[in-house]
Parts: sequence; structure tokens; C-alpha cells
Amino acid sequence: MIKLLLLGINAPLLIFILIMTTRIPISHNMNKNTSLQKSILTAFIFVIFLWLIKAYETYFFVELYQLGVKPLNTSGLIGIITGPLIHGSWQHVIGNSLPLILLGGFLLYGYPNSRWWAIGIIWLVSGFGVWLFARDSFHFGASGLTHGLFFYLFIAGIIRRDKRSSVLLMIAFYMYGSMIMTILPTEQGISYEYHLFGALAGIISAILFRKWDPKLKEKSYSWESPDDEDLIGDEWQNQDNKHD
Repeated sequence: MIKLLLLGINAPLLIFILIMTTRIPISHNMNKNTSLQKSILTAFIFVIFLWLIKAYETYFFVELYQLGVKPLNTSGLIGIITGPLIHGSWQHVIGNSLPLILLGGFLLYGYPNSRWWAIGIIWLVSGFGVWLFARDSFHFGASGLTHGLFFYLFIAGIIRRDKRSSVLLMIAFYMYGSMIMTILPTEQGISYEYHLFGALAGIISAILFRKWDPKLKEKSYSWESPDDEDLIGDEWQNQDNKHD
């Protein structure tokens, strides 16, 4: 367990610590109760819930894999709701924890009007896509959510092109840009289908909700505003007239 925890200490974790210890200014255009710290804390609470589920499995020696998505099986429909909550191992849940905290926190912070709609669509569409088209096996884990969150931030930043969205895009891409490659088959035991349909759901959500959220008000400076009177030009003209 200690070794797995040490594996999680990397650059994204250092960025997470920096964010949580730095006060981030909030635009007056957005809900004043929304801050980056509170958004990340909300995502962190969800991750704690995932850890409690895994601890329950470990302590009571139960297996919950049957709560995953079973493609084209009516009993497997429950997995559309419960699949993202179940993980096959501690390494699995640890691997999804930091992306959920950071990417989830970024989405909750940067997109206050569309955030819950986007998360809902990513959750349901990714699971339903897996149920329709995935390989015949149980599919579970929160990696569909993480890919959906990443692609939402990525596409929304490209479409909206405001400062906040662009910054969130760059941070997300710097830390988890490799998710672009994991929507394709890589390893036999990994559900790339969950990755793929999570990414598609994130893209769809970013396009649908591109105008829902406020943009940061552009800060203006006094030297950027043109003066009502062209004093220099007028003074030169007056001087020329005096000499004439």
C-alpha cells in the first residue's frame, strides 16, 4: 500500500498542493461561493467515497465487479450508474484518484452553469456506450469519467478561447494530455471503450454547453482607452497656426 501511495507523488500532485495552498482570485462574474479550492475539495470528497467502497470490498472480502457494465445484458444496465464507483484493485482506484480531483475540480470551478449537466452526461453516455458496443466483459472504474472531464476541458478551451478556459485547457493538457492516446486499445485488461465513450461524451458536452458559462471580464487599463481629446495633435496644430 505504501509503495502505491508513493507512486502517486508526481508532478500533478505537486500542482495540486500548490493550488490548495494558494489563494485564487474569483471573478465577480461568477458565483462568489465558487472557488478553486472548494471545487477541488468537492472532487476530493467524491474520491474519498470511492476509497471507502474499495475499503469495504477489502475488509469484508467481497467483490463488486458485477456492478460494472455488462454489454447487451439487461442485468448489466445497472453498471451505467454504478460502474464508475467500482475498481478492480487499490492500484486502479489510486490511479484514478488524482485525475478525478484535479480535472473534476477544474471543471467544477471553471464552468459553474454547465458542470453538473456535463458530469451527468459523461457518466451516463460513457456507460451506455460501453453497454452497447464494448467487449463482452464487466467494465468498471472511473477512467471513463476522467477522460470525459479531460476532453470537456480540452474542447471547451478551444471553442470558448477565453482566458479561464484557455488556462484550464493548458494545465489539463500538460498533466493528462496522454489521455488522447488511451482512447485506443492498449492493454487487454483495460477498458479502452470506457475511455473512448467518456471522451466522446466530454466532447459532446463541451459543444452543447459552450455558451452556458460566463467568461472572465477582460481587465482594461487606462492607457488602453483612447482620450476624448487629441491633445498632442491639437497642440501641434495650434503651434503651427501661431507661427503662421
